[in-house]
Order: sequence, then C-alpha cells, then structure tokens
Amino acid sequence: MNDQQLLRYSRHILLEQIGIEGQQKIGAAHALIIGAGGLGSPAALYLASAGVGHITLVDNDSVDLTNLQRQILHTTERVGMAKAASGKQSLQAINPEIEIIALQERAQEQRLEELVSQASIVLDCCDNFATRHAVNAACVKYQVPLISGAAIGFDGQISVFDSRDAQSPCYACLFPPDQQFEEVLCSAMGVFAPLVGIIGTMQAAEALKVIMGIGQALQGRLQLLDALHMDWTTIGISKNPLCPVCSHDHAIPQP
Repeated sequence: MNDQQLLRYSRHILLEQIGIEGQQKIGAAHALIIGAGGLGSPAALYLASAGVGHITLVDNDSVDLTNLQRQILHTTERVGMAKAASGKQSLQAINPEIEIIALQERAQEQRLEELVSQASIVLDCCDNFATRHAVNAACVKYQVPLISGAAIGFDGQISVFDSRDAQSPCYACLFPPDQQFEEVLCSAMGVFAPLVGIIGTMQAAEALKVIMGIGQALQGRLQLLDALHMDWTTIGISKNPLCPVCSHDHAIPQP
C-alpha cells in the first residue's frame, strides 16, 4: 500500500481486527452487486469507500424521479440515465482508485454464472424472487458467499449464505423455489427510505467481514427489522437436507 492508501484507509487500519492485512484483503476482493437501487446504493457506496478493489454493478433499469427518495447513488441530474452508469459515476467520485464495471443488463442463466464465477463475494440487492434464486444457485455452484437483503414498506431482512461451509444453508433452504411467495414491489406498496439504507449498509458490513474473515457473519441467521417500531428479530436457519439447490443429493455439479 502506498502512502495515500495508508492515509485513506487509516481509520480501518487502526482497528486491531483489520489492520493492514485486512485492508489488503479488501483491496484484493471482487464484489458483484446485483441491483443499483435502494439496497445496492448504500452497499456499493460503502464497499467503494472501504476500498474493495473491483466492483461489478449490474442493473438493467434507468434512473427515475421516484427512485431519488431512497436510491442515494443517483441524482436529479441523472434521471433517465442507466442506473449502472450513474452508480459508477458516484463510486468513482468517492474512490477513483478502485476498478468499477457498470453493466446495464439483466444477468440471467449463463451470463449470471459467468459473473458470479469471477467474483469473490456477491451482494443480492435485487427486488424479485426469480433473480434471487438464480443468484443463489450460481453462488452455490461456484461456492461464492452471498449477502442477501430485502426491504419493503417498513420491513427489512438480511442474511449471509456461504456455500464454502458444507453446513451452511442457502437461500433456497429458507425460501424453497417450488413454493409460491407473494411478489411485493416498492412501486405498489412503497418503502421507507432509511430502511433500505439500514439493510444495504448492513450488507456492506457483512460483505467486508466475510472478505476479511473477521467477527461472526449472519450465516445461519435471518435478521428481520420492523423499522416502524425499530424492533429486531433473529431467526435461526438450518440447512435443508432435501434442498433442491444445495443438498448433497441435489447439488449442482461443479464445472
């Protein structure tokens, strides 16, 4: 690390649990962020400011005026601009030293697997179950840790799924892909602006902890937040031995 980097990241380096070694691990990491909206905005900003060396930001949408109530990556002047490109501008402004790839696309199937296989950690900041399950399946296949967050109304949730640990559940253990769950969108139900900030920031925190291998990640635990009453609930998650995605009998073959 050069003198400028030592100065930029000095408040991390001062922490005994991080130090220079931990900051170097952050710099060597490649984070794939699926979604540059309410959750992806704070998650990406904190990963960039923390010095994650390579960030790939994926989103197929464009900035809309209704996004600006909560999606802090974007500005009024960028309404109509691709969210991925807008996000890249914000991330480069806060940390010009890191590499940022902006992809305006809805990554699916083989393309999603290609992106996940190149990442060291994945943050699911999307807003639909189909994409969440596709991201989870790719993370299980390539054994890439997944930081999953969601928020709607005043309710948020976050967990960590790390398939490098054979005992760790995956997203499909919690939400089986063959079960029907109601798809609720912000455009129909609304969302409390600071809620996505809380959950997205926690996603960044969990990602950094996993990258450095410090502390205790939210693996095997689902944290639920009722932001209206600021009440946290923790639910234990066990690996489903019959999970169609991560169980031994159903596991996706490794390449």
